[in-house]
Order: sequence, then C-alpha cells, then structure tokens
Amino acid sequence: MRLIILGPPGAGKGTQAGRIAEHYGIPAISTGDIFRANIKNETELGLQVKEILASGGYVSDDITNAIVEDRLAQDDAAPGFLLDGYPRTTAQVTALDAMLAKADHSIDKVLELVVDDEVVVQRLLKRAELEGRVDDTEEVIRERMAIYHRETKPLSDAYGERNLLVQVDGEGEVDEVAERIVAALGA
Repeated sequence: MRLIILGPPGAGKGTQAGRIAEHYGIPAISTGDIFRANIKNETELGLQVKEILASGGYVSDDITNAIVEDRLAQDDAAPGFLLDGYPRTTAQVTALDAMLAKADHSIDKVLELVVDDEVVVQRLLKRAELEGRVDDTEEVIRERMAIYHRETKPLSDAYGERNLLVQVDGEGEVDEVAERIVAALGA
C-alpha cells in the first residue's frame, strides 16, 4: 500500500500515521521528522534546513523531493509506505508521480483527516499549554490553519480528480478514528 495522509495541524496525522503503518506493515515517513533528525544530528542537510527555517523560509521543493526520493529508495519502503507532510505543493505531487513511475508504482490512496477548524484550534491550544509551547497562540494557530487550507486544497482537488482521495472524520477518540480509517482504506 502506498499512501499519503493529509490533514490540518492538530488533526492527529502523526498519531494515526503510526497506527496505519503498523496495520499495513509499512513505514510512516514524515518529512518533518526527517528534517528534525538531520538538524539534531547536524548533518550537512540539517545545517542547510536549520538555516532556511531560522530565516523564516520554506525548505525548497528540490531539497524536499531529494530527501523523499532517497527515503523511498530504502528497502523498508519497497512494499509500500505512508507519507506524512509530503507532498505539500502541486509541484511536489508531480515530482512524487515521477519518482514512483521510475519503479512502475503509483499512489494507492490519499487519506485526508477532516476536522472542524474550531476543534483543531482547541486541540492545539491545549497541546501548547501541556507542552509549554508559548509561541502557539490562537492567532498563530489560526494563521497556520489558513495556510494549510490555501496550500492543501489544490492537493485534495488533484487527488480527488484521480479518485484517490478518501476523506475520514478525524474527530473523536483515537481508536474510533483509527477504525474509520481502516474501514475507509479497505473500501
């Protein structure tokens, strides 16, 4: 199974990605985790990414595509994978299609966790309080939500046109959401 998971910050993508990966016996690949690991280990890539993020910029499609292509070439991703945080742009969708086509593969399904904006805002405010994230104010969270909607809508539309998009209600208990996801992916 070759999957992508989409959803706003706070929708539970990370939590559900681990469960989905375990269910299908595939790795959950998070570009954010890859970036953070490289920054922590001070690799050449990590130093490059740290500098970009420190200046408030976005990691370029070229760098992100190269990281994903390298990760998908690893043995554990041969039977399938779940991508979390990639693709984020239509250019990345095109790049991913090209990467997979080289191996005569394609995406099987794109899962989108749908959660009401107000629920997400409350979840993220609670997480900020619990984890001491003083920068995660309501204003910042709402701006992140607006960016997510702007940038992700074209991806949802593109995958919807290909009949690959599966939308699942991401509200409720973790186990309930997980059951909905497995049922939706099995359909």
